[in-house]
Amino acid sequence: MFRYFGFGSNMNTTSLRAKGVEPLASRRAILHGWRLRFNVQHFFRHEGGVGNIERSDNPADKVLGVLHDCPDEALISLDAMEAYGHGYDRITVDVDVDDEEQVSAFTYIGMPEFINDDCLPTQRYLNLLVDGARSAGLASEFVSHLTEHPVHQPDEYPPFQPPAGDYPRFDATTLAHHPLYTALYGAVFDMSGARPLHDYLKIFFGGRDMTLYHIKRLDSSDGNESLEDICQGRINDAQQRYLNCYLNEYAREYQYVGHFDYNTDYNTD
Repeated sequence: MFRYFGFGSNMNTTSLRAKGVEPLASRRAILHGWRLRFNVQHFFRHEGGVGNIERSDNPADKVLGVLHDCPDEALISLDAMEAYGHGYDRITVDVDVDDEEQVSAFTYIGMPEFINDDCLPTQRYLNLLVDGARSAGLASEFVSHLTEHPVHQPDEYPPFQPPAGDYPRFDATTLAHHPLYTALYGAVFDMSGARPLHDYLKIFFGGRDMTLYHIKRLDSSDGNESLEDICQGRINDAQQRYLNCYLNEYAREYQYVGHFDYNTDYNTD
């Protein structure tokens, strides 16, 4: 077992479970001498900045969060989802739990090349934090601070249209043979020419369809969405808008190379 201090979206147990981590127990915790920031720039511009913590010279500063007891095997999933060694570094901190004891725990801090102090969090991201903080019973002043925080205003995206032309079709099996291709909601993209900050995503996204991954990160997700929902077209308006943002961003970052079929009876053309 290991202990993990979540201060961002991972205060939210639904969000944490979507990352493949089922905590054994969760408790309120406080990290003294640090402050909460949102200055880790997301891989995709419409997502703004995500959570980070920084040491503070003010001893009164503190970060409220949730201490999760996790099974050892969950560390691989957590490292992968937090882009350990690329976007975030994993460190050990001492946190106070319920004003009763101090324990050591893993947490993640932004790496220098991803820090951008001009970033703001999106409303979607803050909603995850607010829900997690409320569920954990964190201080009402902290919840109010989150609800009143300025938010990133993303661009308005047009409906995604694949480029005209005769493009090949892929399914899960054929896509897996292309480790630098990734799929999203019926479209396939080549990541080989992506900018250096996306090198990690070439590994994480490569050869996979990422539609369900993104849907499970919506603030409205209950964690029960499935591939069957995608195959049967059970995608609501909020999910469609969110996927459309990503389709536009994938098209900006990568090269469109084909169509993706979820099964022989359903595709998203």
